[in-house]
Amino acid sequence: MSMQLVILICYVAALLGISWWSTRLIKSSRGNRTLNYLLAGRNMPAILIVVMLVGLAVGGASTVGVAERAYTQGMSAGWYNAAWGLGGIFVGLAVAGHFRKMTVKTVPEMMGIMFGPSTRLISVFCQLLVMISITALQYVAGGAILTALLPDVFTFNQGMMASALIFITITVVGGYWASGLTNIINIVAIYIGIVVALWQTLKQAGGFDAVLKDLPVGGPWLDPVSGLGLATVVAFVVVMVTMAVSTQAVAQISFASKNEKTARNGFLVGGVLILPAGFLCAMFGIVAASKFPGLENASMALPVLVAQLSPAVGGLFLASLWAADISTAVGLLMGCSTLVLEDVIKKIYVKPISPHREMLVSRLVVLLVSLMSFGLALTVVGILKTITTALAVTTSFTLLIIASVYFPRLVKKAAGFWIVLASLALWIIWTYFPSLRVGPELIYMEWLVCGGIFVFCAIFAKKPAGRLIPEKAEAAVPQTDAAGQPEIKGASVI
Repeated sequence: MSMQLVILICYVAALLGISWWSTRLIKSSRGNRTLNYLLAGRNMPAILIVVMLVGLAVGGASTVGVAERAYTQGMSAGWYNAAWGLGGIFVGLAVAGHFRKMTVKTVPEMMGIMFGPSTRLISVFCQLLVMISITALQYVAGGAILTALLPDVFTFNQGMMASALIFITITVVGGYWASGLTNIINIVAIYIGIVVALWQTLKQAGGFDAVLKDLPVGGPWLDPVSGLGLATVVAFVVVMVTMAVSTQAVAQISFASKNEKTARNGFLVGGVLILPAGFLCAMFGIVAASKFPGLENASMALPVLVAQLSPAVGGLFLASLWAADISTAVGLLMGCSTLVLEDVIKKIYVKPISPHREMLVSRLVVLLVSLMSFGLALTVVGILKTITTALAVTTSFTLLIIASVYFPRLVKKAAGFWIVLASLALWIIWTYFPSLRVGPELIYMEWLVCGGIFVFCAIFAKKPAGRLIPEKAEAAVPQTDAAGQPEIKGASVI
């Protein structure tokens, strides 16, 4: 048995052990068990907020994908993660504390409070479109990692199935507590694996100077911007800040935090930790361009380097790459399952669900969403990169949330449905009718059109939207206990 496989098996065993132990937290924590399962009883400490955010951000696209892009575009490829980090910092500064004040569990629930049931319904569709697509990408990345680094053990489909099995097991068994606790191991493994593997890769290449000497002449290798171009770098930042504010999987981290200060500080620290990951992984692509020029498939930039590492370091790096996938997928699956339970099942099945059945339904929803995303990964792998442009759809939610927090008098009820619908329509046009595209990136059109509709409604519409935080009682908004109920008397947030 190879060293890489032994390390991988030990790593998986540790994750599954933590997931099983997490069930004790779900049962022993006071309050509603379903809330403990979906939101860790709204009692997550700062360290788990940090690792949940970093784990969600640093996935397959942040490692294998960044190295692939850096193979031709140099250090600027690292802006993918730097933009993610800036998004986390922005959320910490602007909205994380406000999110924790609210008793809501999902972003569509917020939309429903402000703009009514029709906006809530279309919001569920948009959120699931984004998160299921990205979850499916994690299955694809997991299969690619296991196949490239353990070709004698896994085929591509077997690698996807193995990845899916671990993702689903951790999520179904341990819920949000398992997501946070396993991410402690995942994040440590990711950063140690990246740093150690990069150190050995540079050493084997003869040092940094030798790498620079052998790079193709005229490439944008160390330039922080020119490889991607300024328009794309700015688009990365705008997309990631937009996405971080209003994607359910990110917002749910704030909802689950112990209090407002924990949410705010966790996002700030997490955002700072995310910043360097992309640039570190971009170095792998640059080294590959130096030592293995002319690769037909740039996605092999990272695997060809890992194949040169010692078995111990290669096994550690394999575990760290897979950890990146696991940490992202588990957070996304929990976000999807919370959406389906709170915004679909509970709206259709209007009768109260017993706590025991609600817990069972929560786990079944996780399993159903997992299977849906895995089916997408198996059947439409070729278009997944196109689907990820759906991140721009979150423009509508971010605009409406930021406005409701800081400029509530400008938010009108008529704006919600039409802004979300316009955002979705723009994505459809951009994806399926490329001849109608205007501008270098979809995100610019999203903000222009959604912003225009918002201004029009602010001027001409009369009926105000519902308030997420009461205008005159904001300072007295109650904190919630472990069951999600107000701890003091006063006006409800919702």
